[in-house]
Amino acid sequence: MTFEVPAHSANGKPASRIRQKNEQAIIAAAEDEFARHGFKGTSMNTIALNAGLPKANLHYYFTNKLGLYMAVLSNIIELWDSTFNHLSATDDPAIALTHYIRAKMEFSRNQPKASRIFAMEVISGGECLNEHFNQDYRTWFKGRAGVFEAWIAAGKMDPIDPTGLIFLIWSSTQHYADFASQISNVTGRSAMSKKDFENAASNLTHIILKGCGLNPPA
Repeated sequence: MTFEVPAHSANGKPASRIRQKNEQAIIAAAEDEFARHGFKGTSMNTIALNAGLPKANLHYYFTNKLGLYMAVLSNIIELWDSTFNHLSATDDPAIALTHYIRAKMEFSRNQPKASRIFAMEVISGGECLNEHFNQDYRTWFKGRAGVFEAWIAAGKMDPIDPTGLIFLIWSSTQHYADFASQISNVTGRSAMSKKDFENAASNLTHIILKGCGLNPPA
């Protein structure tokens, strides 16, 4: 489930390598600024400077700050949702949940800034996401919850609230991106290593699967 961001190509043709490179540089610079200063505290001029592009070039790819902000949000939401799209009632729930938890932890490790931007947007009221959280999204979400209900009905896992479980997975995995500074202060580490993320993923998988009456796969 995704929401639409206007295409940046005026003629509808696939973006050239230069265009893709510039857009990636702009998105990366925008993530850094939005994560640091929020939407209101970020300027297109600063993003252009950090991307190493003239401001006029920035407006060529993204006509305004809101469009760029929505593109940043779109990127992370598409990544998150893509790993949940193919969940099926025929899947082994232990394997499917393990895969999903580990995928979400990888996103927290590799895209922490985008995750923080999403969190700040939701905490501030989520006005820019109103269009995303529409009836289509709710239908998509009910479909994901329906898979858990099918697993429960088939006796594959303990009877739990699917909605609560999904929110638990989202919040616990995204915590490692959104509250990285808290984790650093508490643990005394400057940053979590790849091994730290792997250990955290294993810990979350064990706790969540056991709470569902499942055994973590070997």
